[in-house]
Amino acid sequence: MIYTVTFNPSLDYIVSVRDFQLGKTNRTCTEQMLPGGKGINVAIVLHNLGIDVMALGFTAGFTGGEIRRRIREIGFRYDFIELDNGFSRINVKLKDFDGTEINGMGPVISAEAVECLMKKLDLLKDGDMLVLAGSIPESMPDTIYRDIMKRLSGKGIDIVVDATGKLLTKVLEFEPFLIKPNNHELGDIFGVTLTEKAEVIPYAEKLQAMGARNVMVSMAGEGAVLLDETGKVHQLNAPKGRLVNAVGAGDSSVAGFVAGWKERQDYAHAFKMAVSSGSASAFSELLATKEEIMKLYQIM
Repeated sequence: MIYTVTFNPSLDYIVSVRDFQLGKTNRTCTEQMLPGGKGINVAIVLHNLGIDVMALGFTAGFTGGEIRRRIREIGFRYDFIELDNGFSRINVKLKDFDGTEINGMGPVISAEAVECLMKKLDLLKDGDMLVLAGSIPESMPDTIYRDIMKRLSGKGIDIVVDATGKLLTKVLEFEPFLIKPNNHELGDIFGVTLTEKAEVIPYAEKLQAMGARNVMVSMAGEGAVLLDETGKVHQLNAPKGRLVNAVGAGDSSVAGFVAGWKERQDYAHAFKMAVSSGSASAFSELLATKEEIMKLYQIM
């Protein structure tokens, strides 16, 4: 069974605005409202690929209720802890300005609520896979992913971590199955600028030496690099296509890797599924369907 954890789910309000102007009233010409957060995005793409998945995390308030309602409509399972105070965040994303967004803070998560999540995670068993993805509310310590991995250590659970900064580096001693920084996040860890595939390899090797079993570095239109735990370096260029919506592309690549690995236990296949899935979502208005992913897989 595959589980995802999203500490800070959101309603993603994705809009297009013609001739956006600061200090003026701007009106949308297209808009979408989707359940969001990295772990939820991963779960959606896994579900689209026919993989059984359970989404865990926290929701609060009227926005939390809408997140749960929309997930029910999509059709995968969830077991969110409902918080008594605050509300799940709304993230506003401007499609016309790639990467421009305003993200909410999210609710305060108490120690009691965290322990409730931990008890759910205690039920995971040998052979399960857990995806820890995304940011955390400011009320949470930056050791939370590490704390989860320490608690589950030795239980035979493969853990994927898609996070940045200290959230990521603090987990490495517990040997995550996969980490997926992009080239900018990898560069930030080591204080360098990385733009070419050849440049990311030695720094990915450093993360592997620090404990990560597999390191996949996404590079948007430049493709991706994977250093697998056997020592092999895999490189793929991104397939050609028109960028429609970059929201969730990185999460889709994580889902593709997990699905590919579960299918064949082959790193080359998992990596190809990752790049196909990330690209398919980037070329689509919504997160990629299985048909869209496999169409790209066949031509790569």
